[in-house]
This record gives sequence, C-alpha cells and structure tokens, in this order.
Amino acid sequence: MSFMTRCYFLPGRLQNLRYTPIAGFLYLLLMFPTDVLSQTIQIQRVSPAHWFTGFQRQSLQLLLYGPGIKGTKVRTTYPGVTVDRVQYTDNPNYIFADLTISPAAKPGMVTFQLSRIFPLTEKRANGSTVVNGGKEVTITLPYELKARTAKPKPVTSADFIYLIMPDRFADGDPSLDRVTGMADNETDRSNPFRRHGGDLRGVTRHLDYLADLGVTTLWLTPVLENDQPLTDENGTQRSSYHGYGITDHDHVDKRLGGDDAYKRLVDAAHGKGLKIIHDVVYNHMGLYHWLMKDLPSKDWLHAWPSYQNTSYRDQPLVDPYGAEIDRKISREGWFVPFMPDLNQQQPQVVNYLIQQALYAIETFGVDGFRVDSYFYNDPDFLNRLNEALFREFPGFFICGENWVNSVTNQAYFVRNRIQTSWKSNLPSAIDFQLYFATNDALNQAFGWNEGVQRWYQVLAQDLLYEDAFRNVVFLDNHDQNRFFSVVGEDLRKYKMGIAFLLTTRGIPQLYYGTEILMKNFKNPSDAEVRQDFPGGFPGDPADKFTEAGRSTVENEAFRYVRTLARYRRETPALQTGKLMQFVPQDGIYVYFRYDSAKTILVAINSNREEKGLATDRFAERMQGKTSGRDVLSGSIVSDLSHLKLPPLSATILELN
Repeated sequence: MSFMTRCYFLPGRLQNLRYTPIAGFLYLLLMFPTDVLSQTIQIQRVSPAHWFTGFQRQSLQLLLYGPGIKGTKVRTTYPGVTVDRVQYTDNPNYIFADLTISPAAKPGMVTFQLSRIFPLTEKRANGSTVVNGGKEVTITLPYELKARTAKPKPVTSADFIYLIMPDRFADGDPSLDRVTGMADNETDRSNPFRRHGGDLRGVTRHLDYLADLGVTTLWLTPVLENDQPLTDENGTQRSSYHGYGITDHDHVDKRLGGDDAYKRLVDAAHGKGLKIIHDVVYNHMGLYHWLMKDLPSKDWLHAWPSYQNTSYRDQPLVDPYGAEIDRKISREGWFVPFMPDLNQQQPQVVNYLIQQALYAIETFGVDGFRVDSYFYNDPDFLNRLNEALFREFPGFFICGENWVNSVTNQAYFVRNRIQTSWKSNLPSAIDFQLYFATNDALNQAFGWNEGVQRWYQVLAQDLLYEDAFRNVVFLDNHDQNRFFSVVGEDLRKYKMGIAFLLTTRGIPQLYYGTEILMKNFKNPSDAEVRQDFPGGFPGDPADKFTEAGRSTVENEAFRYVRTLARYRRETPALQTGKLMQFVPQDGIYVYFRYDSAKTILVAINSNREEKGLATDRFAERMQGKTSGRDVLSGSIVSDLSHLKLPPLSATILELN
C-alpha cells in the first residue's frame, strides 16, 4: 500500500477502528463540512487550557486540536514566549507547538498567529482538477498566561486525612443533578450504581463539621470531568460517579459544580486551616475522553493484538527472577476495558501528563496528590513526573496507591533503603500492609504470628522505608469493606482500631462516615461501601452531621474519634514523636509515642477478659514515671506499676 494504515485494539464501539488518509478525509467531510469547504483554520481544543509564568520548567507543549490543522504554522511576538517548533502526527487534526516561556514573560494574553496554505484547485474543460497555487489563511488564537499563586501547604504526619467521595457525601446544589449535555445525565439515589447528586458545594457546606471532628486534610476522589455514558459491568449499567474515568484533564466535572466550585472549596478549606489532596490518575483515562474520540497517534495507548487486561500483580515488577512478559502484562495491560491504558514512554503523553499535574496545582491550589493505581505506571515516567513537581513545589506531598502483597513490595515503590537498580522517589505509601495487619489484629485469636502480633511484625519492618512516618495509615476506604462491619459491628473493637489509627506512626486517614459507624461489605459490589452520608441530601430522614440526628451509639463513636483526633492535633508526640513497641504478650500490645516534652503509653488488650499488666518490662521507656492521665476519660492514674486493662480495649495514658 502507498499509504500508512494504523490498527490497534479499542474496546466496544471503537474496536475495529482503522485510520487512512482517505478515511480521515471522509471523516472530516462528515464531521466538519463547513470548515473544509470554506478553507479556514478552526481550533476546537487547546490543552492545557491556560498556563503560568514563573515556572522553572520553561518548556510548554501546547496541544491544539481542530479539523485538518496538520501543516499549520504557529508564531507569536509576545515578549518572553517563543515557538521552538511545531510537531505533527499521522492524525491531521492535531498539532503540538513546543514553546519556551522564559523568566522574562509576564502574565497576560498571548496572541498566536496560526497560518496554513490551502491549495487552490482549477477544473479543466475535460473535467479533471489540478492544483493551481495556494491561498494562505491566518487566524489569531488568544492564550492566557497567568501569574503563579499556588502555595501548597505540606501534608505531614501532623495531619489527619478524611476521604470523601463527593457524589455520595452531600448535595449542596440540586440544580446540578441534571446538567444538559452530559452523557450520564440522571441521578437516582435508589440505584446504588447511578449518580446520587453529591457535589463540591455539599463538601464546602460541611467544612465546619470536619474541622470540629479534628480533621486537618481532605482527600476527594477525582473531581475532573467524567463525561462517560453508563458502562456495562457484569451485566449492570453503572455510572462513573467515582471519578476514575477522566474525560477532560483541564476541567472539573460540571455535575460537581465545575472549576469555580472546586476553587471555592479549596479556598474555603484553606480559610479554615484545612488542606486538600487532589486524586490523580496517570495510568489510564476514560474510554470517552475527548482524546480517545480521535487519538493524536496510535502510540498514545498500549496496543495489543487483542484485548489484554492487566494481571493486577505487583510481584513481577519486583521479582528478580520474573519474566518480561509478566512485567509487561502487569504494567501495560488495561485496568478495565473502558479505561484505556496510556503509553508513558510516548514523549507527547509524558508532556501532557506532567503539564496536567502542574496545571492542577496552580489552577486549583491543592496541597497534595494521591496517585491512583501507582505501580501500574511506567516507573521512570513516575520518577520524572514527581521530580517535576518537587522542582516547582519543594516538599509537595504525593502518596501512591500500591495495593501490594508484602512490606518489601510496598517499600519498593517509595523512597526506601533497599539495594535495587531502580529507586523510587515517591515520598509516601498508602499503607495497605498495616491495613491488612489491623484486620488480623482485631479479628484473629492471639498467637505467635496472629492477632495483635501482626501490628508488631509489620511495624518491625519499617527499616525498609526511608521514612515510614510519611505512610498513610487507614482502616477502610472506597475500595474496602467498611471497618465497622469488618470488626463484626463490635464497638469495643471499633475503638481499638480508632485508637491504633490515631496513635501509631504515619498519617492517619478516615473514610467518610466511619466516625458515625457506617457499615457494609462489598457484597454484591463496592457500591455497598459507597452509600450516601445520611443527612447530606434533601429529604434524608436523619441528619447525622448533627448530634441530634445521630443515635446514642453513633454519638459515642463520633465523640471517641473527635476526642482522640483533637488530642492528636494538639500533641506533637503523636505526630512526629518516636515510636517504641514491645513484643506482644498474652494478647496485649504495648507501645509508646514520645518526644522531649511528652511520653504516651498505649496498651491494647485483645482479650475478652480484663487483664492485669505489670509495667516493669517497659522501664527503659517509662524512665521512672509513676503516674499519668487517661487521655480518653481525663482521670488520673496514680500508680503506673500495675495497670488494669478492660477487655477488648485500648488504654492511652499521658505519663507525668
């Protein structure tokens, strides 16, 4: 053939797509007949939507999309901005303009001149058509350069993170429940798989509730546009309410309130001393992302002869004996059929994702990133992107979701002390290993390797991390069974888990509703653990954001969380203080958090009967202290030599 053909796997309606110059021309005639016939330059998309002066990174690759714009030249006379080159792809609808934004560039509206020569044709008497010269068409394209204003606040072990799924938290603006033009334009709270109408204004309205609880930082599941139609998942039609099927990286979903609502939330949170963690997805995008409707080039995605799902296995990526095909499937297989897997070795993809990360911080003012499905990404790309963020925002908080199967593998994907050829620069792990240990500690009978021994054993491996105090510790999240259900709806075990969460090392994270005993297992689906926060939606029979709306036991749980969270907020020893733990004995796990100002003893009794605890074994840490104050009750313990530990309890004492 004299023309190139591109063929690659796409699921569903796009599965057998072929691109040829002839097919592309026919596509343009069908989709853009006015533009082709009138021979004008039309730009339909520019990404990033705007940019900023003052970045150390002076390069910007501007993506421009429009019908048949291949061959268009880009120029500007704006001071401090130069066009270094224009790149074209095999898709005639894209150009990539490589710019330099020098330190001399000032905020303002850049005017680009876009020019292209359109051939002039002449019909001869015999009916044939010949090219007779050309006509140059020039248009202007305004593009805004803004001043940098973002000053992310560091997220550290002094913080307490609260995870929110906006669609399920609170509906602050019912007019957004139906937004004209969106593919999924219905809300149905009776259907667990559909959108329910929660939005960013709903979160903003409850910031006082969260601050009162002792929370310092909010993590929202992705808020960027998810303009996806319903997907068929195991025979059930589901909405992309969770936010992980992104269809536009430049803008916040209109059904959540759009860009302005997100900015207002961030500003309001900062005004109350709260920080915002932005959930980002690099590994994949939604099947209906605007780029997917007309890919810049076939190599933007990982292509397979037929559909290849990831194995979801982390071991091949760490295994020194692993096969290359297993590594390839883990990393380059698609997460699910409706989330196309991005090729992070393709230079334009790399630029696109790095720029979008910088864009999000500056545009919305967020304080940190939680990176979805971290180990599925290309490892060198991850380090490169993280370094780009650290260069512009020193100390910026990034935690990665690495749902792996061992402490070693978890440490491998963050800054660590392991001797390996590839080293991660990720600062923080979401600590799945301590999560698994917590479930075992509270549900297994005590044994050599069981029960509360699991806490001890996992923490004893912290030597693998560069700084385990950066790890995010949690009891449940949007992908896990609700904690109160995991512990058999036993309030005593619930309190033991909360006590551990808020007194161990690391950054504690609470899932929305855990403080009011929201429950359920992922049965038959994860929608069961993503139910609406009662009182967040019009017509709710009870408002559990208020004390009056909660039951007696729910208020007891709420007060327990609030008491410990507030104490932690005021106690540096529980934030940055050292940790010393002792080998559990007789079902009792004892550890200390301490600094130069305070020493706090935590004794967790996993037995179903009261236990006495002689404290002489802990003399090296107690250092002669003879009395203390019970943090939860406020009562004074005058004799520390022998403690009485109630059954299934956590005793927390501030030693005098």
